[in-house]
Amino acid sequence: MRSSNFSPLALSTPVITLIVVSPLIAIFGSAIATDSIELLRHLLDTVIGVYVTNSLMMMLGVGALTLIIGVPTAWLTSVCEFPGRKVFVWALLLPLAFPAYIIAYTYTGILDYYGPVYTLVRQIVGEERFSDLYFSIRSLPGAIVLLSLVLYPYVYLLSRISFLEQSSGFIEISRTLGYSMRESFFKVAIPLTRPAIVAGVSLALMETLADYGTVQFFGISTFTTGIIRTFGSFGDATVAAQLSVMLLGFVGLLIFCEWFSRRKIHYHSAKGKTIHQSRIRLNGRKAGLAWLVCFMPVFLGFVLPALILLKWTLFDAEYDLSRFAVLVWNTIYLGASAAIIAVTLSVILGYAKRMVPTPTVRGLVAISGLGYAIPGAIIAVGVITPLVWLDHRLIEFFQSVLDIEIGLVLSGTIFALLFAYTVRFLAISLNAVQTGLQRVKPNMDYSARVLGCRPLAVLTRVHLPVMRASLLTAFLIVFVDVLKELPATLVLRPFNFNTLAVRAYELASDERLIDAALPSLTIVLTGIVPVIILSNTMTREKRLGNKQ
Repeated sequence: MRSSNFSPLALSTPVITLIVVSPLIAIFGSAIATDSIELLRHLLDTVIGVYVTNSLMMMLGVGALTLIIGVPTAWLTSVCEFPGRKVFVWALLLPLAFPAYIIAYTYTGILDYYGPVYTLVRQIVGEERFSDLYFSIRSLPGAIVLLSLVLYPYVYLLSRISFLEQSSGFIEISRTLGYSMRESFFKVAIPLTRPAIVAGVSLALMETLADYGTVQFFGISTFTTGIIRTFGSFGDATVAAQLSVMLLGFVGLLIFCEWFSRRKIHYHSAKGKTIHQSRIRLNGRKAGLAWLVCFMPVFLGFVLPALILLKWTLFDAEYDLSRFAVLVWNTIYLGASAAIIAVTLSVILGYAKRMVPTPTVRGLVAISGLGYAIPGAIIAVGVITPLVWLDHRLIEFFQSVLDIEIGLVLSGTIFALLFAYTVRFLAISLNAVQTGLQRVKPNMDYSARVLGCRPLAVLTRVHLPVMRASLLTAFLIVFVDVLKELPATLVLRPFNFNTLAVRAYELASDERLIDAALPSLTIVLTGIVPVIILSNTMTREKRLGNKQ
């Protein structure tokens, strides 16, 4: 629907887009500065090679493991029938509730050298044989395994949706041609699902590059740790920006590879009978194996660490409930404020795209959603640079004109945090809002306009009431993501201002892993909310597909 007479929407879109991409502009602007060339040369000679090597190794390891876990579980829950399948459909999403840094703290508490597991092993096998059996969880392989346990649901979710959309005719035809089920899986189903698999792996790898808590706790040098260390320890925003540009190169490569994998591929799903309506029933050993394949990721990625956190919280941890209440309030306040801002801007952008669907507006809306692909550490550096500059201009103005000392009003305040969260998570709310708008039929707009409603009245009286579920979904997902965000909060939080994520990180850094259990468990329990939303969405779409 076009609306040439509602220019405020068309004007608001470039303004919002400029604000959202300003951190990126600031990063690239700072990166070309030459006043920190000596420090950059020092980093190039000493640690940049380590950053690149560790980042590539983590990407390769996490990519391989998420594939090994995500694709088979998606196939089994989509195509096969075995005991517990209906539970595994949603249970395999549960590890998404665990931030990577929290599962790292949890497993370190039980698998460290003096943890309960290896203490028992030493007692059984003796000190001499123990050295041959010991594997340090605080290592690059350990980080790869733990990151894969919480990131495989990206691959599982997108692969399963693709498997469900495939027509059962493809598999049946391949069977008539003499293919075994294994051959049908590798030669028919996997090629058809390749775009979804690549997209899922790309999301997992972006989260891997963005991770800070896990690699910092394990002492692994990556670009994210280097950015925060350079910015925090050396106070050099220029070199931090240059490292950020290098990391953005990895992110851009992932985006390009994901696009390149599907650039000339067009798949068409046949309507009617789909794979999940004629599942293959597994019995005996095959059913047991399928159950085990689906159970182990859920157990290792959610059940076991959740039970450990619960045990620590109830029986071992020491905590101050009044201080914990302050942490909860700070976290809720930040999450709710950021979610309201993100959803409001998403409604404006989504409605502008609906009412003024020009190529320019569509392009600006797409650019506004790029923030989610950018690690939080990069956004933090990009946010603080322009805000510090603007703060200095404000201080100079008030001193020279009004002779008033105002101090920092933007950087080092809640404003900086909310700005970073909005840039980082606007894409999430924008996708949910656009999905909700697409479900509003154009006839409803026409009817409202015929009755004399202006475009703004159509939005408030027609669209928003219909989109309540989508708006609530967007709000909750942004809220939970803000709750889990660590690097941006560490860099931008005001002095003496903590959140649950920051407090868990501080306690774990002090080796007080048990005391970190309560804030960690709170984050995990809250993180289940988007998992429930995803599960309900998958169930609803499946039912709609069955009715068609």
